[in-house]
Amino acid sequence: MAFDIETTGFDVTDEVTVVGFALPLGCRVFVRGDEGMDAEGVAATVRDAVGEAVSLSVHASEAALLRAVGEFAAERINGEDVLVVAYNRERWRGGFDLPFLRTRLAATGVAWPFQNVPYADVLPVVEKLFNTSRDGESRDDLVGAYAALVGDGVNAADPFTESAEAVTAFNEGQTAALVQHNAVDTLRTRALTLLAEQYCSKSDFKLKSLTPTVLNE
Repeated sequence: MAFDIETTGFDVTDEVTVVGFALPLGCRVFVRGDEGMDAEGVAATVRDAVGEAVSLSVHASEAALLRAVGEFAAERINGEDVLVVAYNRERWRGGFDLPFLRTRLAATGVAWPFQNVPYADVLPVVEKLFNTSRDGESRDDLVGAYAALVGDGVNAADPFTESAEAVTAFNEGQTAALVQHNAVDTLRTRALTLLAEQYCSKSDFKLKSLTPTVLNE
């Protein structure tokens, strides 16, 4: 189950605007926005663009969004047959999404959503075990690795050329573009994970537990 978030920036006071997952049967996306937003319309637009089923829910605040993600995780992300994967989201020497998410959960007082589930970052696998070089330069970023190893695919459906555009899109109310970018990122991650599973051993995936030391009941 591939995972990705969008935010209002990179500072400790910035907030989560989108949390998305790519499941075997499509994308599940949680987005900040007005309750009157046409969620079905946005989902249909994104579905047509990425060629995958898209389920979207809209939440009026960051805390409400994070609580909804926790409810989803408790229902769908559990058991030994589930693996949460991401691309440069948390690894030994870096990563963004999971550290950012921890900070915002602590700031809003929302419980950690991932319990009793393993996690693997796909970037180290791609970086070490595949050749993504073009014109003498390694392209291990998500867009470049996907293009090198999978092809055009959903890269063509990304409305942004830089991830930082997600901040502008949120501020300007471009929800469909924001959700579409998030869905594309999760689908790229899922595709690279499935590819790596075909050509790399289980030991190449450095699994870690996302279960916190103290569980919030």
